[in-house]
Amino acid sequence: MSTAEDTTGGEVEPWEEVTPEAARRLLVAAVEAFAERGYHATTTRDIAGRAGMSPAALYIHYKTKEELLHRISRIGHDKALDILRTAAGREGTAKERLADAVSSFVRWHAGRRTTARVVQYELDALGPEARAEIVALRRQVDAEVRGIVEDGVAAGEFDVLDVQGTTLAVLSLCIDVARWFSVDGPFTPEEVGALYADLVLRMVGAK
Repeated sequence: MSTAEDTTGGEVEPWEEVTPEAARRLLVAAVEAFAERGYHATTTRDIAGRAGMSPAALYIHYKTKEELLHRISRIGHDKALDILRTAAGREGTAKERLADAVSSFVRWHAGRRTTARVVQYELDALGPEARAEIVALRRQVDAEVRGIVEDGVAAGEFDVLDVQGTTLAVLSLCIDVARWFSVDGPFTPEEVGALYADLVLRMVGAK
């Protein structure tokens, strides 16, 4: 299904990967609750109540609260990785690809800020197996951005002394948008994306 669900702050987040509809409603409710209260302060009763369901109904679709967080985190990281892979694989110079990667990544973190806050900042709440899976995805995210920076250095487009450190700085800058962005603020997601793309190109000494 492609039905969109509203999340906190007026966002629209399509969770078409999640079926049936009841499971999707619970997942959207969990995103809202985790973003608002934090994973540990949220109960399964809180989640079920937000979804207009009984606590018993939640366990039909998710065995534990952690399973919900894992599902949210997996979908979010898959989306983030897809955004960066698309930008990294496009035709063009390293400068163009890095600008595209950053602007797209930032737009997602601003436009999907409620989901992004949960995806990026609740990792430690996952158990060892689930956490290892998400960490592996994060390494792939890192590799996509690092690859573009390395290409730019090799082509003489970028002036970077520490590729790994610069990659970490770029990703940290993009991800933090989810922490502060507000629909009531002075910027749209597109404007923040363009601004951050320019900042990152300056960071790498783009020529």
